[in-house]
Amino acid sequence: MTTETIAMTTLVVPDYDAAIAFYVGTLGFTLAEDTEMGGGKRWVVVAPCGGGARLLIAKAADDAQRAAIGNQAGGRVAFFLQTDSFTDCHNRFTAAGVTFHEEPRHEPYGTVAVFSDPFGNRWDLIEPKAN
Repeated sequence: MTTETIAMTTLVVPDYDAAIAFYVGTLGFTLAEDTEMGGGKRWVVVAPCGGGARLLIAKAADDAQRAAIGNQAGGRVAFFLQTDSFTDCHNRFTAAGVTFHEEPRHEPYGTVAVFSDPFGNRWDLIEPKAN
């Protein structure tokens, strides 16, 4: 039997370097790859330090793509960053200037708070409830 995983998802942004600054510099992700492709295009991949799916950072190339920046999930949370220490991560992100849209809340599935990247994409920071 074969196995499949979601290895990467695309995140459309207005600028490669601004995205790297936020995801690597602010959130602490790893810059896994940054390769020039020619014509101003780059293959930029960032990854959370704990593993999991990576983000392909794609610079918007036309009006339709620019219109999708920050609204790739129609205003819903599009991405979920799981942590094993919500409090530490939340404190670190807050100190780094990350915009949270709510106070942390406790749900049946864990502790969570919604934040946005500088481009308007909504994220859940979540620590799953221990079983």
